[in-house]
This record gives sequence, structure tokens and C-alpha cells, in this order.
Amino acid sequence: MRKIVLAAISVAALTGLAACQNAAEKEADAKADAVEAQADVAVTQLENQADAASTNAAQESLDAQADAVGKAAEKQADAIRDSATPAPAPAPATPSH
Repeated sequence: MRKIVLAAISVAALTGLAACQNAAEKEADAKADAVEAQADVAVTQLENQADAASTNAAQESLDAQADAVGKAAEKQADAIRDSATPAPAPAPATPSH
């Protein structure tokens, strides 16, 4: 369920941003999406291992690893996107009298 919601949000966000993005931002978004997709696979694998674990400690450990992988991928994807976003223009200097 969580993945479906994330996918829907991602599609909506990309659709809205597509019209005003430059080439570097589009490329960064594609790279960030790939990072997130790869992490989703790893998270799913860890969650499946957690479901199959024989002890609560093992389940909790694997769930924690899955959470960490997801958070790390989110930070990496954000950094990729931020690197392609142009910095705001500095405020014009006011002449001193």
C-alpha cells in the first residue's frame, strides 16, 4: 500500500514539474528516480526476509535495515535533485549614498 501511494505521488509530482524543468533537472530526476527504485527493491527484499525471520530480534533488525536503506535512498535522491536545481539569484545590491 505504501509503495502504491509513493508511486502515485511521484507520478503526480513529475507530471507537474515536467513542464518547467530544464534538461539538467530532468536528468537529475531520472537518476533520483532510479536510486529510489533500486532502494525500493532492496527494502522489499529486506522486508520479505523480516517476514520470514524466525525470531523477533531478527525481524526487528531487518525492518530497521529496511528503514535505513529507504531513508538513505531518499536523502541521496534529494541530493541528486538539489544538485540540478538552479540556485536563486542573489538580491540586487543597493547603492550606498
